[in-house]
This record gives sequence, C-alpha cells and structure tokens, in this order.
Amino acid sequence: MRDIDNLEDNFCENLHKTIGINVKRIRKTKNISQLKLAYALGYKSVSPISGAEIYYNKIHFNIENLAKIAYILEVNISDFFIGV
Repeated sequence: MRDIDNLEDNFCENLHKTIGINVKRIRKTKNISQLKLAYALGYKSVSPISGAEIYYNKIHFNIENLAKIAYILEVNISDFFIGV
C-alpha cells in the first residue's frame, strides 16, 4: 500500500487539468460548442464548461458532470482520463 504523503503536491491540479483538456478535445472532435454542451447539461451559460476545461479558479468537472458529458458526447467516461 502506498503512503498518501508521497503523492505529488499538484497531483489533483494536474488531474483536473488533464480531464479538462480531454473533455475539450473530445467535444471539439464531435463539433459541439461549449454553449451547446452547457445547455445540454442544464446551464444557462458557458462559464461552467469553459472554466472546467481550463481549470480556471479551480473550477473542475465532478464525476456526475463527466458521466453526463460522456452520455451527451456518446463516449466512454474513461476517455476523459487518458493521460492521467
């Protein structure tokens, strides 16, 4: 078993950034705008999507967001974790 103290200080930050990059990449390959995705998720603006895609002010996708986005984009949720 590993000791959590040995985990890199920026592990979670890098995790959220990588997931955001993957969401953006996949969204763009599906030709879905941030606004269209935001509306599909029930948001009224792109702010939650744009912020989470670049980890702005520590805004990030949670597991529920990722599950819904995977459904909307018709991909496997694991695709968002490539490179993690």
